[in-house]
Amino acid sequence: MKTIIHSLLIAGAICLSSITFADYTGPGASGEPTSVAAINKTPKDDMYVVLEGKLLKKKKHETYIFSDGTGEIPVEIDDRLMPAQNINENSVVEIRGEVDAGVMETPEIDVKEIRVIKP
Repeated sequence: MKTIIHSLLIAGAICLSSITFADYTGPGASGEPTSVAAINKTPKDDMYVVLEGKLLKKKKHETYIFSDGTGEIPVEIDDRLMPAQNINENSVVEIRGEVDAGVMETPEIDVKEIRVIKP
């Protein structure tokens, strides 16, 4: 019985030593761009970003121009994600989403979450 328990303990230790732990990959993890200017300079498709700024204008249905003061970028915001309160070009918002950087296209952000910081 001692031999079986000892064998199980060794097998468990071997299994635990082979476990790899995930790294933090969110904003700021690996020098990812934290500004619109940086995204426009070196866009990376599907890169997750968190930005604070303003929606300057509505271009078309669910498409807006966003600025954080360093530059402008189109953002796609699904109507169901828009805050319940009214916002305008002076409202400060935080957006969280993924960069859509197609070849030969202007990068844009597919917004997954928007939060009003200052109405």
